[in-house]
Amino acid sequence: MEVPGLAHNITSPLSPCEGMIKDLSLDAIQLCERDGSKSQDGSISEMEELPVPQNIKISNITCDSFKICWDMEARSKERITHYFIDLNKKENKNSNKFKHKDVPTKLVAKAVPLPMTVRGHWFLSPRTEYTVAVQTASKQTDGDYAVSEWSEIIEFCTADYKLRHCENLMRSLSYVLTQLLSCSLLNLREEQENRMLPSVKDNSGSHGSPISGKLEGIFFSCNTEFNTGKPPQDSPYGRHRFEVRADTLFNPDTNLYFGDFYCMYTAYHYVILVLAPKGSSGDEFCKQRLPALDITNNRFLTCKQDKEGEGSLVFHHAQDVILEVIYTEPVDLALGTVAEISGHQLMSLSTVNAKKDPSCKTCNISVGR
Repeated sequence: MEVPGLAHNITSPLSPCEGMIKDLSLDAIQLCERDGSKSQDGSISEMEELPVPQNIKISNITCDSFKICWDMEARSKERITHYFIDLNKKENKNSNKFKHKDVPTKLVAKAVPLPMTVRGHWFLSPRTEYTVAVQTASKQTDGDYAVSEWSEIIEFCTADYKLRHCENLMRSLSYVLTQLLSCSLLNLREEQENRMLPSVKDNSGSHGSPISGKLEGIFFSCNTEFNTGKPPQDSPYGRHRFEVRADTLFNPDTNLYFGDFYCMYTAYHYVILVLAPKGSSGDEFCKQRLPALDITNNRFLTCKQDKEGEGSLVFHHAQDVILEVIYTEPVDLALGTVAEISGHQLMSLSTVNAKKDPSCKTCNISVGR
């Protein structure tokens, strides 16, 4: 069962978790002091008669839900009418700001059989650390509540987007893409030595992306000027550019996956694709986590046999987005050329650890059910 209520507007001194949201609304609920002191109407709470949740377990964690259960002593168990759940983002200097800090985190649920599912994409972010504690409560005839002491504090971390979430993210692109442009080169973000080795994908893009911080690869740009078919003169990735023929990395022996779709508080959007040689470790990683694309027929990047040529390959890429490609295997610099860019280095367009705009209505999905 889902947690049916969120609390707002009454200050509670009882939260045991750090960084809690202070405002709490429970329709005239007045939480009692932990030591059994008087409530605001002068009555004495009876915390000692209500069992404290023990041995809390968190399971079935997704990007926007989890199940919670606990053990309780038998005493006064029949008097329990509600559970109070104090859920808080575990704050630290690197904590994400994907959700607004004024989102309430005090949850109120009727005393349903355990385990109980807590679900809500409006207060649970993917890949985020949380703390949780629980009270048992008994609603009184006057509308007030007697409560137990808070349980121990448990920590857990929500999960990445599932495959279906990535598919929803990919479908949201239908409002952005219009047509494909031809291309023949892929450009490396920055020059490395002799042999380029895969490195772990940074944390740029969607907060729940299953490839961030996990997939190893080499980051290429796949953008060309519409009038020349050549790479842009300017670059956000450094003064030097490595160019390699597209068919060196992208061919019928390569699988293609949709990785991410995001923007950074700007009018233009980024799409990340993954190129993985069939049977490679990167290919196996992506099969379980990302939507696979038909390399000959998709709206992002295609590879087809040239009907007029002698078995050569032709390539097209989307023109309405900034397209970036992760290649999951090492690449020898001898396969391409290195040269200094002729234009400006546009550092403001760099995507290194860039955060996605959570308010954009185009590239954000609702993962709630």
